[in-house]
Parts: sequence; structure tokens; C-alpha cells
Amino acid sequence: MSTPQRHEFQAEVKQLLDLMVHSLYSNKDIFLRELISNASDAIDKLRFEQQKQPELAGAAGAPRIELAADREARTLTLRDTGIGMSRDEVVKNIGTIARSGTKEFLTTVKTAGQGEVPPELIGQFGVGFYSAFMVASKVTLVTRRAGEDHATRWESTGDGAYTLEEAERDAPGTTITLHLLAADEEHGVRDYTNPVVLREIVKRYSDFVAYPIQLGDETLNSQKAIWDRPRAEVTDAEYHEFYRHISHDWAAPLRTIPVRMEGTLEAYALLYLPAKAPFDLYSPEMKRGLQLYVKRVFVMDECRDLMPPHLRFVKGVVDAHDLSLNVSREILQKDRQIQVIRKQLVKKVMATLDELKRDAASDYLGFWAEFGPALKEGLLAPDADKDRLLDLVLAASSEQPGELTSLADYVARMKDGQDAIYFLTGASKEQVARSPLLETFRARGIEVLLFADPVDELWLEAAPTFQGKPLRSIAHGEVALGSEDERKQAAEALEQQQRAHGDLLACLRVHLQEEVKEVRLSSRLTSSVACLVSDEHDMTPRMQRLLEQLGQAPGKVKRILELNPSHPLFARLQAVFAEHRDDPRLAHHARLLLGQAHLAETGQVPDPDAFAHALTEVMLRSL
Repeated sequence: MSTPQRHEFQAEVKQLLDLMVHSLYSNKDIFLRELISNASDAIDKLRFEQQKQPELAGAAGAPRIELAADREARTLTLRDTGIGMSRDEVVKNIGTIARSGTKEFLTTVKTAGQGEVPPELIGQFGVGFYSAFMVASKVTLVTRRAGEDHATRWESTGDGAYTLEEAERDAPGTTITLHLLAADEEHGVRDYTNPVVLREIVKRYSDFVAYPIQLGDETLNSQKAIWDRPRAEVTDAEYHEFYRHISHDWAAPLRTIPVRMEGTLEAYALLYLPAKAPFDLYSPEMKRGLQLYVKRVFVMDECRDLMPPHLRFVKGVVDAHDLSLNVSREILQKDRQIQVIRKQLVKKVMATLDELKRDAASDYLGFWAEFGPALKEGLLAPDADKDRLLDLVLAASSEQPGELTSLADYVARMKDGQDAIYFLTGASKEQVARSPLLETFRARGIEVLLFADPVDELWLEAAPTFQGKPLRSIAHGEVALGSEDERKQAAEALEQQQRAHGDLLACLRVHLQEEVKEVRLSSRLTSSVACLVSDEHDMTPRMQRLLEQLGQAPGKVKRILELNPSHPLFARLQAVFAEHRDDPRLAHHARLLLGQAHLAETGQVPDPDAFAHALTEVMLRSL
């Protein structure tokens, strides 16, 4: 046995070791993931070399990674049957960070804060290996390169130097022994001689590594990732069990979606549509995102970049084989690969929803009841496929009580000459269905879609179109229905009535000038006496409330009070006004008409005291 030779780390390696121990990794358990990943890579390299050099076959034994813990000696040993390293490779890969550009590497690490560097620097230069010093006071490595007879022993306490000497190893591969620090839960250092802790870490981070990870006679990992297996080889029970494992949802998923991306970018995914919405679906604190693996090694539990917020209910895993990570493998690089994977995943989910809506109507109705409002949030996203999302939207209908309809089915039922998809929004389905604004549409048999989710106010405000038809609110601006001739005749008749009753309308407007911008006759009403509408480009009251809840103050927007000229009450008002234009009852009647319009719209009046006073005065005078 030769005398150990002492070598100094590069100055930059000392800095990296300090960075590694104190700030690069957020979880010290990750050291085992890094060492297991390196061991798995070494076995992969040996199998590749064996194809070119058949004489290497069988030299290292069956592919495996062994863990051995000694509680008394406080050591953890990891052995692999991989390709191993020569003495020169040990110096090159562990004694230095890179063959050249070491200072540039470290500068990049520090500049990025969390060390974002090109992916080829990970593993190639042993960066992950240094994570062992987070939990060990000394690390000993014995390695033998396949095809060589002698081994090399490397040892360091991470203090700026290491020793090298010849050693013996009965077969190619690498053995790493960690002389562990004392357990310190407060600083994230656990007892890594405890088999329970080792099982937990392997299960979390390395469960799908392709080679067996053994602790004594026990194999700790399942090895074969379920998403790598052809769908025909996996039972529904296995898919459901895996769904329960990653989602902690004991109900069976609504749909299972395997995804395979092959070609210029290789990635696999297994996605699930849940059957029930989680209680925190609309909470900012909701745990969302997909689990991310790179070559079957766990990297991240909530990767939000892989699924847009409106699909946050989708559960699953993604295994990307060529993904760019930062040096700690904990943070994604913002590069094209992420966007390509995300685009493919979204495309697959949307295709599944299309199929569900088309071929399993009852299942889709259940899905929509749970996740419809969240899905509609995508209609506000600048990069979403809005046409495809609109095709998935369901809404209640004024002509089909108790049922939901799609926009496509609505368009198929549109009247001849109808040029818009009519809709109405409100605080609840029941309230919207009772709105007096629907009266003339029902009288003409024209269908109106009814929306009551808070998000509807937002996306419908953007005036979307579907199959070339604009979605138009019946609560905004003037309403003109029927053929061109019918519209012209109706407009002329309403204008004549407006002139005939102009003085009365002006009188009512004076009494309500603080609340409304105009009092006019309505073409919307057939049985109700009054309703409130917004001007063509005005913000709806519900939108104003939503903005106020977000801390914004849009300012008061006055509404338009419309009155039904054919209602008996309007005729009596006109008679009172004709008899005595200064009759004090007119002020009370104006207040009651406005209150009635508010009640019909929201079920409450904004000024209950004023409404109660007007009602009391009218009752006294009538008695």
C-alpha cells in the first residue's frame, strides 16, 4: 500500500464547499439523492461501455446500489457496481470542478444566487458529490475503473485538502463512506444511520431509479416507474393506487392520462383528472403543480411551471430526461424545454376534456360542477387557447331550466337572423333566472345563457366571440330584436312613447339624480314595471364589487332605470303627473321604482332606510 499523497483543492472548490454546505441546498436529505444519482449514472455508463467492450461484461456483478449504516461508528456507506474511476478521473472529477473555467463557473453560481448553470456541468464535474459534506465530517471514496486492476482511495474532511493513495477493491465500482455529523434536527441533519430515515429518503427521491437500492436484504425502491410502462401493462387498480399515493385523495380519479414525448425532447408524464375539487381550489395557498422527476430521480414536489393556473386541479408526475436544472437540481432553468413540455401537457389535458365532453356527458357534467369556474379562469390568460376553452364552457339557459348547454349547442339553436350569443350575469343562478331583463327574450323565444360564477364577470367583460358570434350582455345598452324592419318599427314606437312621456321621465330623473344617470322607457320588459341596466361600455355593479374586494376603487358608476310603458302602474304615474306635476308622491314613487328594480336584480336595496321611508309615506297616503 502506498503512502497517501496530500493534495490541495482549488481555491474555488473551497468556496464551493462552503456554498454547498450553507446555502446551495434547501434540504440536507438531498445528499443521498445526489450520491444515488451518481451511482445510477455510473452503472448506466458501464452498461454502455460493455456494448463496445464485451470483455467488461460481468466484471462488476449484477447492477445494484447498496447502503450500509453503522450506528456505533456513525458511518453510512454507499456501494455501486458502476464503471468506477481511474486515479486521473478522481483528480479531474472530484479534486477539481471543471477542466477549465473554474472561476467562471463559481462566478455563475454566485451571480445567479441559487447557482443556475448549464446542465452539462451537473454530474460531469462532481458537483452533487460535494453535498455529502453537508452531513459528514469526513468522506472516503474507494473506486476502481472497469478494465483496470488497481483502485484509488480518496479522502477529505472538506477543509481545503484531500489525500490520494492506491487501494484494493474486489470489483469495478465505487464505495463512498460518510463519517456522519451528529444528528441535529434543528439544523436539518437527521440520523442517517437510522433505517427508517434511509427508507423515507429513498422512497421520496429515488424510488424509481432503475437499479435496486438495497439496505441489507431489503430493496428500498420500486425501480420501475409506472409512467414508463405501456398502458396495456398497467391495471386500473395500479393507476388508482399511484394516484392516491401522489394526491392523498382516496376517491378514484375521473380520468388517467398517460403522456409520452419522444423525439428531440424525451419526457414522460402520468396525469390525472380528479373527480372532486379540493377544499382549497380557490385559495392562493393551494398546493398545486406536478411532481417533477429527471431520469426517474425526484426533483420537485410542486412544479408550477408545467401546468397553467386554470388547470391547477390536474395531478400527476412528469419525468423529463433532458431538462435543464440549476446546480442544486432544485430550481428549474427558464428555458425552451419547460415551455415545450408544458404545451404538450396542456394539449393532452384539453384533448381529454374534449373527449370527456363528447363521449361521456354525465362525467363531464360532474367535472364541470367541480372545476368549471377554475377552467374559465383560462379565458383571462393571455397565452391560453381561448377558442378551445370556450368550446368546453357550459352554462344554464333561459329556455332549458335545470339543464346546462354548450356554446356550440346554443349557436345551433339560434333563431334565423340572430347575430349574437345573448347572456346575462348575476350573483346566483336562481337570481339570474328570475331577472326581468329576460322577459322580452322569453316572449320572443330567444335563448339567453345565464352565468353566475364570479369569474364570469371578468372574462365576459372582454367581449369574446365564439364561431364568429359575439357574446352580448342583455344588461348593457339598448336591445334590438327581430328582423331589420321589426327593429325599425320598435325603435320608432319607443321613440314616440319617449317623447309623449318625456316630462314624467325627466321628473323621475330629477328625484333620482344621485343614483341613476337616466330614466327611460324599456323595450326589455313585458310584465315587470322597472329594471336597471348599464350603459354600453359601463362597468357592471358586480365587477365594481370585485375590484373593491381587490383593494381597487373604481368609483361610482350610475345605472339606467328603465320603465315599462305598457304597465298599469306607469299609466297611473302618468295620470298623477298630468294632474299635478309637483305632487310629492312622485318622489316616493320614484324611490320605490328604483328599489323594486334593485330587488329584482340582487334581492336587496342599497339604501334600505330611504326605501322604507318612501314605502311608509306611500302607505300612509293610500290609507
